[in-house]
Amino acid sequence: MGKRIISRARGKGGPRYRAPSHRYVAEISSFPKPGEYIVKDIVHDPGRSAPLALLKSKEGEIKYIIAAEGLKVGEILNIGGMAYNGNVTKLKNIPKGSPVFAIENVPNGGPKFCCSSGTYAFVIANEEDKVILQMPSREFKTLSPECLACVGYPAGGGRIDKPFVKAGQVFYAKRARNKLWPRSSANKMNPVDHPFGGRTKPGWPKTVSRNAPPGQKVGSIAARRTGKRKK
Repeated sequence: MGKRIISRARGKGGPRYRAPSHRYVAEISSFPKPGEYIVKDIVHDPGRSAPLALLKSKEGEIKYIIAAEGLKVGEILNIGGMAYNGNVTKLKNIPKGSPVFAIENVPNGGPKFCCSSGTYAFVIANEEDKVILQMPSREFKTLSPECLACVGYPAGGGRIDKPFVKAGQVFYAKRARNKLWPRSSANKMNPVDHPFGGRTKPGWPKTVSRNAPPGQKVGSIAARRTGKRKK
């Protein structure tokens, strides 16, 4: 009898595949309240590709946001105020053509888009009732002018330029986020371990029905077409 495939086990969310949230520095599910904050420190978060900036208000409130490239310790951020590098403000305050990251999907919903290092969007149009952004995928997205975003580029953008060099470095990087590594490709497995296992015949289709059971639902699920698209 076969066993659960990795994609099935990962989808269940067991302890083997659950992200170790207790190792992470802080939660950044919401932006700080409007007001002045001083940047106290730039810290590394094992669960994120971009570093975090530790902000402290005059009242002593402490909050973390994703650090912008060029942000320094000691700078003053006026949350909700003017648009300048590293500051968090509403999209309606950000001029056309400016890069933004850590963008809210709905007002007061917290950062949702472009939160990884090296990812950012551009403000294409800033109208009275909507703001149009160009996402990293070149897709255009329309959002509310009241949504908050960070101005600039997220720090740590050149991290993928440096190679890992040793397999041990990849192991520890994956272990920090509870990622299973190394992992064999599906067609290298035995038939009991994966639906693709044991296939040596070339040209075997990888499409699968939408109504397939969980252990069989891998590959191109209910694909309309396969193969290389002709230009």
